[in-house]
Amino acid sequence: MWVFLTLIISGDFAAKFGIRYLFLDPEYLGEGGGEAFFFLGLAFGCFFLTWNLTTYLLSAQFFPFLASLAHPFSKFCLNNLVLPLSFSVFYFFSVVFFQGIFNEVASAHLFRILSGYMGGFVSMLFLYFLYFRFTNRDIRYFTKKDQQDQPELAIVPGRRDIDLEYIKQDKNRWRVDTYLNESFRSRLVRSVAHYDSKLLMGIFRQNHLNALIIQLATILIIMLLGLLTDNPMFRIPAGASILFLFSILTAIIGAVTYWFNQWRVTIITLMLLLVNMLTSNNLGHYGNKAYGLNYQSNLTDYNYQKLRNLVMSDQVEIDKAATMAILEKWKEKAWAATGKKPTMVLLSVSGGGLRSATWSMKVIQEADSLLGGKLFQNTVLITGASGGMLGMAYLRELYWRHKRGDTLEYYDEEYIDDISKDLLNPIAFTLVANDLFLPRSQFELGGHAYYKDRAYVFERQLNENTQMWMDRAISEYREAEKEADIPMLYVTPAIVNDARRMIISPQGVSFMMIAPVGTAHDQTVEVDAVDFGWLFKDQGADSLRFSTALRMNATYPYILPNVHLPSDPKIEVMDAGFRDNYGLLSATRFLQVFRHWIMENTGGVVLVQIGSSEKIKKIKSSDRKGMVSSLLNPVEIAANLLSLQEFEHDNSLGFIYDLYGPEFFQLIRFMYHPGRNNKIMASISFHLTEREKEVVLEAIEEPENKASMKRLIESLGYVTATPPLGVNMDNQKDE
Repeated sequence: MWVFLTLIISGDFAAKFGIRYLFLDPEYLGEGGGEAFFFLGLAFGCFFLTWNLTTYLLSAQFFPFLASLAHPFSKFCLNNLVLPLSFSVFYFFSVVFFQGIFNEVASAHLFRILSGYMGGFVSMLFLYFLYFRFTNRDIRYFTKKDQQDQPELAIVPGRRDIDLEYIKQDKNRWRVDTYLNESFRSRLVRSVAHYDSKLLMGIFRQNHLNALIIQLATILIIMLLGLLTDNPMFRIPAGASILFLFSILTAIIGAVTYWFNQWRVTIITLMLLLVNMLTSNNLGHYGNKAYGLNYQSNLTDYNYQKLRNLVMSDQVEIDKAATMAILEKWKEKAWAATGKKPTMVLLSVSGGGLRSATWSMKVIQEADSLLGGKLFQNTVLITGASGGMLGMAYLRELYWRHKRGDTLEYYDEEYIDDISKDLLNPIAFTLVANDLFLPRSQFELGGHAYYKDRAYVFERQLNENTQMWMDRAISEYREAEKEADIPMLYVTPAIVNDARRMIISPQGVSFMMIAPVGTAHDQTVEVDAVDFGWLFKDQGADSLRFSTALRMNATYPYILPNVHLPSDPKIEVMDAGFRDNYGLLSATRFLQVFRHWIMENTGGVVLVQIGSSEKIKKIKSSDRKGMVSSLLNPVEIAANLLSLQEFEHDNSLGFIYDLYGPEFFQLIRFMYHPGRNNKIMASISFHLTEREKEVVLEAIEEPENKASMKRLIESLGYVTATPPLGVNMDNQKDE
């Protein structure tokens, strides 16, 4: 675990996810500084002592001379300090380097954060050693009276595989000649051959019992704190939560090893199998739910024949007609503003945590401002994944409020500050303090009960960060979309069971479930998506919380739990990036379905793609690979999931270009990448440091993005486009 922590902080492990920043620049209550580092120091103190307690449990018998000294555990910790001290020096250097070089903080601020860290660390040490001061017994206590008067020696539990005479045999134990005392003075090790072996072992066992008690108490305290996650005061820095998690794992592994020794692997394996068996039978397994849906009523059937029947029914034409009515209203409003055929805009945003949320908002704010509000006015549909959709959903909400007369300017950077606020700290702490032991508390919504877990805390924090403006049912956007007051927005999480996309919208979207040819010619193509509103209409699809839909769309594995839906068989959904990290599948399907209407009623189509990572990636070399490394070559392509998606998306875009013609269709990309002078690549995470946010916002000034902005402004100049030569618009079929 020390090595793992070192790799994290050095950036050699999971650097692109920004885990190192959780330790180098933590936040508490939205602020970095001394308080955040205090909690980090507190958690490190817990991990440091838990590690020492565990190693003391497992190896104290190798140092029998400790039993003859006063305060043996204190001396053990002091002489076991090399590894923690080396890590601490490395960590302090990393903090100073990061804060001083990258964040460019003043020396006074640097002193405050380091003082806060040390304050937390020393506080935890004090609490632990205060406990051991009054509970641990050393040889002085046991030699005051006759050993027969000390029943503790007979009843204190301990490992059963240690020969009492073993601890006095110099040839079988580790050689130690000297040790440091509490005054950091070197002392010679004295022989303990003249002591009774039972006396020495009794001291260790009594110390071990206290160690087990304090470890159990620590775990219970962390579990109790998990009940208080609704209170922002208990949403401690994510780095501290990781250290608490390491403490729990160390304590559990140490306890199992202490009691079962050579059987520890077998016992741990049996425990995991038992947990899996119990949870697979719904005993202790709660399964995260979509807030707003009814799980008590009859479950909806989910099977391929049901999906096939829908796409071959009249419902597809009904939903298409309803959406074309929305497009007609959009055209009337856009045409009234210019007197010309409007250019249709579709926005497609990528996943990428708060980096993508911040970048997407910045691009659209900038573009809409330069266009005098024409960008949102011309936008028909917003699609995407994960973080990008968090940003666009919030910006659409701001735009809607602005149109209704609220006194807000949705171009203000304060709203970027809102969406870039931390989401990871409450998730991480709830995972460690609550979800690891299975959620225990519940909340009620719409007459239905749901468990409070990290998904609940994520939504609560997201709503708090965005002024509670998106804390509404998804159906509350239906009329605004119908009247074309705001763009439609498709949320598309992936179904784990069969890899189809679940399309969530307040409008009927059955036409998005299959390519248009599939509705006219049966058995030609597969149903590759599901209309959420249709499938769960009897389970209260209209009552689904909008924040839950966004969370389903951003369910990064392990960070957030997969959402289980009320169907038979039960299906679960996860991050949209599993199928479509850029939202282009939905955008191109929409353009394909409504091609006839679009070419007849608009002056052209602009698809704006906002990506949070480089499109062209460096080609890795396969040279100098050993035989073992080469065995992994066939599966390495799976690690290039996003690159594979981009190739498929480019294929779809090429198809759209062929359908519409390059004179009628344009693709404009805005891609985030740090400038040449920036030393930081913003991480893909639900946490952004202030410096990372600055780097993301500065990317709008990159030459490639400036060129894209110029093209976008020129494209929305309301110049009427004409269909490509040779295209007959009369009685054109949508196929």
